[in-house]
Amino acid sequence: MDEADRQLLRRCRVRLVSELQVAELWDALLSRELFTRDMIEDIQRAGSGSRRDQARQLVTDLETRGRQALLLFICCLEDTGQDTLASFLRSSLQAGKQDPEAVKPLDRLVPVVLGPMGIIPKEQKAVKLDPSQPALGNLTPVVLGPEELWPVQLRPEVLRPETPRPVDISSGGTHDVCVAEKIKGHAELAYILDADPCGYCLIINNVNFCPSSGLSTRTGSNVDCEKLQVRFRWLHFMVEVKTDLTAKKMVGALVEMAGRDHRALDCFVVVILSHGCQASHLQFPGAVYGTDGCSVSIEKIVSIFNGTGCPSLGGKPKLFFIQACGGEQKDHGFEVACASSQGGALDSDSEPDAVPYQEGPRTFDQLDAVSSLPTPSDILVSYSTFPGFVSWRDKKSGSWYIETLDGVLKQWARSEDLQSLLLRVANAVSEKGIYKQIPGCFNFLRKKLFFKT
Repeated sequence: MDEADRQLLRRCRVRLVSELQVAELWDALLSRELFTRDMIEDIQRAGSGSRRDQARQLVTDLETRGRQALLLFICCLEDTGQDTLASFLRSSLQAGKQDPEAVKPLDRLVPVVLGPMGIIPKEQKAVKLDPSQPALGNLTPVVLGPEELWPVQLRPEVLRPETPRPVDISSGGTHDVCVAEKIKGHAELAYILDADPCGYCLIINNVNFCPSSGLSTRTGSNVDCEKLQVRFRWLHFMVEVKTDLTAKKMVGALVEMAGRDHRALDCFVVVILSHGCQASHLQFPGAVYGTDGCSVSIEKIVSIFNGTGCPSLGGKPKLFFIQACGGEQKDHGFEVACASSQGGALDSDSEPDAVPYQEGPRTFDQLDAVSSLPTPSDILVSYSTFPGFVSWRDKKSGSWYIETLDGVLKQWARSEDLQSLLLRVANAVSEKGIYKQIPGCFNFLRKKLFFKT
């Protein structure tokens, strides 16, 4: 949405909040593709859920919906018989086009002069420069208009691609925390995690497997589990741990969690520590094993928490951390010009979480259907390793991935969003051992996510 339309919406905000009949608008907003269903559910949950709160949130979110958003919104009003408001907005829009000065942003600010000692009101611009300050004595005072006082780059609703975010935040200092706090405060840029507790964190820790499964004991996994319990409690989650579950009980624990009321919470986390393998999939690769040797696909695990299975988590971030092998391949890596000092040999306490892969039949219809599947939203699945490859675990210190994830969260969660944190994890894990491992993720989040610390 361009700035003129934004300013018009803001001037009309009071009347819109007062008169807008939001309940009649949802289908029209969907049919004209102005909002997705998840976005509408977010709006419906705004504040106390009252009509005014929903109207206020709708007007706010409308500013982020593209250049044609205002015109489409007016059409939605007409579709639902709210002709008075539609005419009011159309006439205001036409008036703005005829008188562009009427919609300049911040047009009530007084232009200023930039003098040697700072900003001076325009009415006082006849000032004498102090010749005792040679560094500033040759500067010409500059009259700043509204655009210069509030440049587009600083407007919170605009994220400019040419304005880089700091890449290497090595200090973790106050400045970094301030940057994060500024982004956290804008709902259009970052998920708002205000609830305390923030949400549930379910950890499924499979260590001991039935002899008939042919799967080895995952020594060291309890170390991972204990670290993550401490870490996610520190991040204000209610942590629940389930140990040594069969495939059926894993699904049951996940379904039970999806059936809870998450309306007062802002986020949800699942961590699975188990053996894993490759599996046929359409959306999310891989599968994890229950202690009985039966597998559950990651795709099925994620689908339990979709809008149908868990409506109270609609529009809220759902995070899945999978510590399991993606297959049997052992990555020997490749030579680079400068080897990392962190690389080293695998000792006798390192072992994989891999199980042989047997792919079932896939029809051409399944392959062709991939491109037409709807894209999940508000979901991030973080894998400890690349699909098809081994994920390494040390019997004493736990898995490479979880150990690194815990350390990165501890050091950087105050100042960096989740994607930046996972990049740090991937980089650190990739530098370990003779055999190599590279974590990755499938990210369908709509906004940045900063944990509550």
